[in-house]
Amino acid sequence: MPSAQYLHRLLAPVLIAVCLSALASQPAQSQAVQPQTVVAGLENPWGVAFLPDGRFLVTERPGRMRLITGGKASPPLSGVPPVAAGGQGGLLDVLADSDFARNRTLYFCYSEPAASGSGNSTALAHATLSADDTRLENLKVIFSQKPKFASTAHFGCRIVESRSGGNADGKLFLTLGERFSRKEDAQTLDNHHGKIVRINKDGSVPKDNPFVGRAGALPEIWSYGHRNAQGATLAPDGTFWMHEHGPQGGDEINIPKPGANYGWPVITYGENYGGGKIGEGITEKAGMQQPLHYWVPSIAPSGMAFLTSERYGKAWQGNLFVGSLKFGYLDRIELSAPYSGKVMRESKLLADLGERIRDVKQGPDGLLYVLTDNSNGKLIRLLPGR
Repeated sequence: MPSAQYLHRLLAPVLIAVCLSALASQPAQSQAVQPQTVVAGLENPWGVAFLPDGRFLVTERPGRMRLITGGKASPPLSGVPPVAAGGQGGLLDVLADSDFARNRTLYFCYSEPAASGSGNSTALAHATLSADDTRLENLKVIFSQKPKFASTAHFGCRIVESRSGGNADGKLFLTLGERFSRKEDAQTLDNHHGKIVRINKDGSVPKDNPFVGRAGALPEIWSYGHRNAQGATLAPDGTFWMHEHGPQGGDEINIPKPGANYGWPVITYGENYGGGKIGEGITEKAGMQQPLHYWVPSIAPSGMAFLTSERYGKAWQGNLFVGSLKFGYLDRIELSAPYSGKVMRESKLLADLGERIRDVKQGPDGLLYVLTDNSNGKLIRLLPGR
């Protein structure tokens, strides 16, 4: 019979591995940041952009865009197009062009009402900020999701400027929801529902998009089988990352590959609201991609950013940060390798604020910023903890 000492030596590594695995799977509590309110009194803010002179540009879902200077919000900029504000719809994400200092160009997406008055869809526009900072000029819609559909849900609407070789390459990614009751559309290529699209900054289609020239497929499509993506970002190596809302459970982080199918609604780790399987109730199928990570129960993710700076110490550098609308915290996600790999651990930040986190960005100063989504929404700067 083996001695107790022998068994201890034999089992100790296994017990340590089990304990470490259990620890990593549990969301840890952390308050290693100090929230500092930059501005309050915003009505359901949705997206924030950073301008080269240190100011911020914030959208409010009812259809307003404001500059934030010295802790104060400007009057709404004029020139914003009509938006179908209601439910999840309205004025949503905003992005300053990488060459904004020279061209003063902004990109923003919103729920666009149909000209006929029936239906709506996600649209992407660009405009220039006037020299006196009061209005949008030279407005042009460069993409409009097809088809339009009468719904107030699942617009998606995060914009990312892509890079190649470390430099901006003149292309934009845009996330698009499947409009909730049109979920089956996410599996067909003759529409933009439940898709990631990739376009040139003038609205034209890049020649290397995966479905260019394919009969029956819209050429703007980059990937499909998505549900409702409200967070997207680039990793420092230029890889496009996004996350999407699941139904009841099954929120996902994905790294969309060109032409790939991410499964919704055929495969999912969630279930119908109130219970019950979706479709066949399966989580895997040949030809469909598995998520990098998923949440059960749902956290209702929104906003997404990699931290590249050392402002919070080297341990945080390379972490991914995702906002939770449902539970009101900022999820710090540690990966097996910086900016890549599998999820090793999650930590909850800002949980004591009790705020819905709508957007997450790293600022030019290397600090993290979040937007909170309510009738008295805030732009918050996260200072390193003491």
